[in-house]
Amino acid sequence: RTLRKNVFMSELTEVFSKRQQQFIQFAYSYVRDRAEAEDIVMSAFTNVWEHRNELQEDTNIPALLLTAIKNRSLNYLQHLEVRMRAEQHIGDMRQKEINLRISTLEACDPDKLFCDEIQALIHEAISELPPTSREVFVLSRMKNLPNKEIALRLDISVKTVEFHITRSLKQLRVRLKDYQFLFAFL
Repeated sequence: RTLRKNVFMSELTEVFSKRQQQFIQFAYSYVRDRAEAEDIVMSAFTNVWEHRNELQEDTNIPALLLTAIKNRSLNYLQHLEVRMRAEQHIGDMRQKEINLRISTLEACDPDKLFCDEIQALIHEAISELPPTSREVFVLSRMKNLPNKEIALRLDISVKTVEFHITRSLKQLRVRLKDYQFLFAFL
């Protein structure tokens, strides 16, 4: 029996080495990825090798390997199909989101965005800022001055300018939470 197992193992090794390229080509013809085909063949051979003691002596080794390769190729393709469906679903969701953005943007009327009422809300919110923060914010956002120039004008550091701008934006976000779209313009 031990002699037969040794013969079987050498037969398994011989079949694999002689037909490895045919097995890879078989897997490749379905999975269309050379590296994946090679992995499938090696995985099938390894699995058969690990279970060699459980096999019958009259096992048709080439058919056994080919069956293992077929099953692994099938599993790979089924997994690929599931992944592609998920990606398609994500793509569909992205398309819907893009369509929503397009329709929203098409419906956007800049005259309405900057109507007197909204301008009044912004000015009221700015007027509620602490004096230094308000001054820094107006110089930065309304007069478009660089932070360095604001720092020089007010005799404060650039970091302090940045602090006041950040503080102002936070307060304005809270105050104008119902008008979030305006923050692209502040």
